[in-house]
Amino acid sequence: MDVFEDLKAYIKVIEEPLDVNLEIAHIAYAEAKKSNPRILLFKNPIDKKTNKTYKVPVLMNLFANEEVVEKIFGNHPDVIAKKIEKALKITPAQSVKDKLEMFKFLLDMRKIFPKRTTKKGACQQVEINGLNELPILKTWQKDGGKFITMGQVYTISPDNKEHNVGMYRLQVYNNKTLGMHWQIHKDASGFFNMYKKANKKMPVTIAVGGDPLYSWCATAPLPSGVFELLFYGFIRNQNPRLVKSLTNDIFIPEDADIVIEGFVDPNKEMIEGKFGDHTGYYTQKEPYPFLEVTKITSKKEPVFYATVVGKPPLEDKYMGWATERIFLPLIKMQSPNLLDYKMPENGVFHNLILCKIDPQYPGHSLQIMHSLWGSGQMSFVKHAVFVDKKAPSLTEYKDLAVYVLNRLSKERILISKGVVDALDHSSYEPLVGGKLGVDATGSVVDRKIRLIDDDSLLEKIAQADESVKGLKQYCTNSSNPITVIALKKDKPTKTVFDKIKNLYEFISVVVFVDFEDNNLNNPYMLIWRVVNNIDAEKDVWIEEIIGIDATKKTKDDGFMREWPEDVVCDKDVIYDLKKRGLIDLSEKEIKKFQLL
Repeated sequence: MDVFEDLKAYIKVIEEPLDVNLEIAHIAYAEAKKSNPRILLFKNPIDKKTNKTYKVPVLMNLFANEEVVEKIFGNHPDVIAKKIEKALKITPAQSVKDKLEMFKFLLDMRKIFPKRTTKKGACQQVEINGLNELPILKTWQKDGGKFITMGQVYTISPDNKEHNVGMYRLQVYNNKTLGMHWQIHKDASGFFNMYKKANKKMPVTIAVGGDPLYSWCATAPLPSGVFELLFYGFIRNQNPRLVKSLTNDIFIPEDADIVIEGFVDPNKEMIEGKFGDHTGYYTQKEPYPFLEVTKITSKKEPVFYATVVGKPPLEDKYMGWATERIFLPLIKMQSPNLLDYKMPENGVFHNLILCKIDPQYPGHSLQIMHSLWGSGQMSFVKHAVFVDKKAPSLTEYKDLAVYVLNRLSKERILISKGVVDALDHSSYEPLVGGKLGVDATGSVVDRKIRLIDDDSLLEKIAQADESVKGLKQYCTNSSNPITVIALKKDKPTKTVFDKIKNLYEFISVVVFVDFEDNNLNNPYMLIWRVVNNIDAEKDVWIEEIIGIDATKKTKDDGFMREWPEDVVCDKDVIYDLKKRGLIDLSEKEIKKFQLL
């Protein structure tokens, strides 16, 4: 598709020269916080540090909102989901009409397979001297450098039988070297291990731009061994057209804007990071492989696609919405009584999933919990909440919270242990952490506490421990109100919990957060903080009351890893951009979404 033609009405063009160091990313970050964000095209990127002007414009916030996503996909994601459901439920045709429809469907299936051309592609028309010629962004002040953030990373297995495209951040070390941040669970990392075992250099080609659907396909949680561009053909109903890289044997979309080719030596690593990631925290420095660039080419008039990640809401909210809707039929295959699910963006997707099910027997919700935790990308989910079909819509968060809390009991909480995302910072052991499941499919439970106002409850709790500095109760109309307590932490949180758990007459569920970092009147960001910061195996206590520790952890808590910093914008840059009219968020919005 011609992105500029089909999406023209949604694109805001910014002519003013803007710095690839922070300025461009900060504008896109602020734009994504609006109720109806737009795609941004920065026509004149510059690097103020090197006094360089780039010829290539930067496109950001490409998946700007749900309407844009529908335009990119050519359909509502639910329509695509129905097409998948139809493919999964093929049965022998009975009538002539059924046979004709089946024949058409099978003809369409031929279009999913990539077609390879022997000619040069549009993406190979111009040769570029090095990475320094591209307007690659530094997104956050404490990032380790500039990063390509929307690169489609194409890899193949050593036997050339498996093909993969994923999206990984790529740190620029110099004009010819890129860090390859493929995490241990990713398919590209699996290929890398094969090359390492064979002691062979690994070919890699990175495509930037082209049809926006390529970028989404690179994030699609398909089963291992399934080439993501097959899904492109399925959605577009046309064969993806691929061209061979000029210096290795990898095929990439011929209409990509920019192509970066090279090889990874499996015996070499460089320190990668820090990087302000989609969790809203910096990921720490770690050794990763790197790409030695052999060729960079582009279209005659390329555009450099980039994204910004950090605290929600961001562009990934809308990319994740499409993924969530489209993959529902596939998840239903292994859990037939799953009716619907939602992964809220402020739950950082893998940190919180809400599921609506039709339970058929005792323990059915537990069965589905374990099914999800043992399946592909869903295995990284940390917290799962299950409701039945009588529950409100999974997007009516306030009503849904009351529905869950009205059915919450200690007996219906499951704490387990399993694999967690490599970016998860709260697990006491890297890559392995606690899982929390809540079964709210049962009957309403009686309220056992006596409700008092926030000030009175704060006075009682503060008498127990002086580190308590604030308190707010949520869902007070439910059987189990949630009490959020802000601590100025000077001791393990469990010590405070042990002092107040005898107040079960007034408290049912208590959540502890850090006083300095949280606004108790901002539930959207409190949820983001809480689901990010807990390892259920260690940080959830089910005793006289239910306690959840969402504070920063230290060695005093038995936490031996380094706790990361929040991602925040550069204050001087934000207010300079506001002064210049390039950011129009109010002070209230800046505070709400914790930009600073």
